[in-house]
Amino acid sequence: QVQLVESGGGLVQAGGSLRLSCAVSGTIFRIIPMGWYRQAPGKQRELVAAFTSSGRTNYADSVKGRFTISRENAKNTVYLQMNSLKPEDTAVYYCNRGYEPWANWGQGTQVTVSS
Repeated sequence: QVQLVESGGGLVQAGGSLRLSCAVSGTIFRIIPMGWYRQAPGKQRELVAAFTSSGRTNYADSVKGRFTISRENAKNTVYLQMNSLKPEDTAVYYCNRGYEPWANWGQGTQVTVSS
């Protein structure tokens, strides 16, 4: 069974940066197009960044130019570098397979951006 462990969240002022990490186990990580999702209070979970099966990256319009997804296959880890953070980025962030998430999710990591 796939296990996902997110970390790196925290409280940051608007304009600041955070780098999220997600350790993945239980799958052949290097072939999985991973993604980052977020869920704000009262809203549906949304995909904000993901790899495609061809290795390209896609971003939601709301984070394009500010967030960067990357991965380190040797460590079974996917990252999300978040710059120029805005209060509307406040959410719990999760990693999972991009576009076709697995049924099980990690605990997520809370990101709070103060104005």
